Amino acid sequence: MTPEAGEERHKANREGIVWVLADMLLVSGGMTALVKAQGLIYPAFQLVFIRAMIGLLFILPLIWRHRHHIRHTKHPWQNVSRISCNAIALTSQFMAYTLLPLAVVNALSFSRPLLTMAMAVAFLGETVSRLRWVGATFAFAGVLVMLAPGGVEWNLGLLAVFATVVFGSLAIIQTRMLRDENTTVMMVFYTVGLAVITAVPAIFVWQPVKTFDWVPLLGIGLLAQAGQYCFLRAYRLADASVLAPIGYLSIVVTTAAGYIFFDEVPDQRIVIGAVVVLAALQTTAYLERRARK
Repeated sequence: MTPEAGEERHKANREGIVWVLADMLLVSGGMTALVKAQGLIYPAFQLVFIRAMIGLLFILPLIWRHRHHIRHTKHPWQNVSRISCNAIALTSQFMAYTLLPLAVVNALSFSRPLLTMAMAVAFLGETVSRLRWVGATFAFAGVLVMLAPGGVEWNLGLLAVFATVVFGSLAIIQTRMLRDENTTVMMVFYTVGLAVITAVPAIFVWQPVKTFDWVPLLGIGLLAQAGQYCFLRAYRLADASVLAPIGYLSIVVTTAAGYIFFDEVPDQRIVIGAVVVLAALQTTAYLERRARK
């Protein structure tokens, strides 16, 4: 790779990081709080279906503007596969939010960046430096500190998080594979696909929606759709192996949301583990910048 190409790659990675941080604030900070509150009333399948239908309304102008690209989708079956993984991951995640504290769900989800990095090497042929692997490993050690034995109650929420991690990682890799696909096309597939896949199970568990509850449900759809756009932009620009470790920063956002909205005060292990995670990320980023110079 020439120095000019390398600089372009670094610039794209930096821009991708900005987009993924925006997605984190919208989804981890805002949407998760609304989902946890509404998840105590409505089943996960129903929430995902409503979220998809509301999101579809928000992107109707984009659908009309980019109708030519939608009619000429480049990879229809790969998009279907991506959305299937997303549907499983999102439904499992919504379920986990209602069964476990937000900080715990987020901490368990920190295993996804490590799995995503491994998948990026296996399926995308991306090169991950030894330094980045070491940093990710130390960050994951911080997760283990937060989840010491006996610290988390074993229930259905843990299985839901496991499904979220596996299928979420698969969805991220497939998103990266579709980098030449139009962003609006991917958003349309995502939104319509979620609605179609969750429609039938949502019918069987449907609970009547109270009038006032439509306000936070609209918020879920809006924040999720905006976050999805930021997410797609990030992975179209940057390497998956670069963006994956940034996901560790979401612990700060979700912990704050849990404390502000649900009085979930993280114990000392959560705080120590979060410090280890952030220190590992910052140290790795600093050493990589030094190495490039």
